[in-house]
Amino acid sequence: MLHTNSTLRLAVMAALLIGSSPAGARAQAQTETFTATASLKTAAGAQLSAPVTIVVTRLTTEAERTTVIEALKKGGTSGVAQALKALPDAGYIEVGQRRTTVKYAFARQTGGGRLVTVVAPTPIAYLGAGLPNAAPKAGFDLSLAILDLSASGGTGELVPAATVKADPAGSIQTQDYGAEAVRLTNVQAKK
Repeated sequence: MLHTNSTLRLAVMAALLIGSSPAGARAQAQTETFTATASLKTAAGAQLSAPVTIVVTRLTTEAERTTVIEALKKGGTSGVAQALKALPDAGYIEVGQRRTTVKYAFARQTGGGRLVTVVAPTPIAYLGAGLPNAAPKAGFDLSLAILDLSASGGTGELVPAATVKADPAGSIQTQDYGAEAVRLTNVQAKK
């Protein structure tokens, strides 16, 4: 399902891949750890949850970001996945016992806090009607997490398997493998 109504995700992806970054966002990160609870409501109505840990060990440089943008324009999701695989590790996303290496990490200040986006060149899991054994689907080669952090706490989304594309206007759109977004609650940053 294409989540064009996911304003947070679209705005963040557009800002991260196309927009300019503030000077502070280009600086190298000290290792930072984020914890959260991932929640998903299944098609059968069951509520599933799992702890999530996201560790950022470095931020993406402007040159790396440009490489990813060009890969998106030329090769879509598979181009982005290949470009990301060539980058140095930037941390990881851990859901339960499964750890997925992150290659793209970006943080930017907002009026009330900051937005942190991490992208991995591999899916974390395929969450669909066949839970827990949903079949892989071609093209859903990326996973990403978007964290919206403020002084009063944080929320976000986890997309365990996704595609990305740029529309003719240059906006970035993501498509989830599953029909429901995985919500992140109780997001906390820990140094």
